[in-house]
Amino acid sequence: MAKNANLGAAKNAKNDEFYTQYADIQKEVNAYIEYNPDVFRGKTILLPCDDPEWSNFTKFFAQNFEFFGLKKLISTSYAIESKKYKTDWQPTLFETENPLYNVEKSRIKGKIFTLTHDTNNSGRIDIDDLQWSYLEGDGDFRSAEVTALRDEADIIITNPPFSLFREFMAWVMEGKKQFAVIGNMNAITYKEVFPLIKDNKLWLGTTDVRWFYQESTDSPLYEAAHSRWFTNIDHGMRHKPLQLMSMADNLKFNKKLKGLTEYQHYDNYDAIEIPFTEVIPNDYDGIMGVPISFLDKYCPEQFEIIGNEYDLNLSKGRGYVNGKRCYGRVFIRKK
Repeated sequence: MAKNANLGAAKNAKNDEFYTQYADIQKEVNAYIEYNPDVFRGKTILLPCDDPEWSNFTKFFAQNFEFFGLKKLISTSYAIESKKYKTDWQPTLFETENPLYNVEKSRIKGKIFTLTHDTNNSGRIDIDDLQWSYLEGDGDFRSAEVTALRDEADIIITNPPFSLFREFMAWVMEGKKQFAVIGNMNAITYKEVFPLIKDNKLWLGTTDVRWFYQESTDSPLYEAAHSRWFTNIDHGMRHKPLQLMSMADNLKFNKKLKGLTEYQHYDNYDAIEIPFTEVIPNDYDGIMGVPISFLDKYCPEQFEIIGNEYDLNLSKGRGYVNGKRCYGRVFIRKK
């Protein structure tokens, strides 16, 4: 199995052809269903940047169409000739053996897949009832054609291109839709993303996405240890408050503060440094600087997000303790 370096190299090369495992989609979506069994009922779901011949997103939602009570499923793929990263691509048998197959359109047009009803009279709606056709354009999510599908949909779910995550999120937010998309954990710090987290318009999902795969059947899995779901679909974990100890008890009993006799203050901001989420005190009412990983445990009923290092104009985006830089901090206050 390949390591994170492969994903980094792929991003630099604009190779966005990494696909999500079925189990990763299932685990995340199940958390939404557990919190609200009707979250998808009567809804139209759009899966842009998808490729149903390889991707599990369409397979998963098509197989669960009736269970979720969906109204409509729409999936769009991107034309091979428009991708920046070129491969030895061949159309699948799914496409070439279909009467709709057009050798000229196959490389330059995106495809749209829709699911609304039982087309083969099997008695249930599932993946075998998918209908497809070529799009007018190449399937780019920024096109007027796919944007119109965004506006039709209620919920957008996908693993967007690594190289276009910022632009994709801006496109999603412009549509004012519910969404669940996969991105690198570092996206928390993006100027397009952090204000949304701060204002509780976006939060982290419930699970990590650890491994991606590529479309050829003999491809290895690629490690993506820092990838997460970014969503505005509610789930129970974000309303689960952290169990905390007092400052005195943390200093006395928590091994992660071994050697300290007090919580340290920042040199350049009126806040105390919290090196680990586990040592947030329950009896301090001032501002605290916590690692960005805290956002994985953030409960909006328990804490208020004040800002990050860039919002607060700290020197070069960093907090300092005794002259030492503290990277990647979010500043919070207990409610």
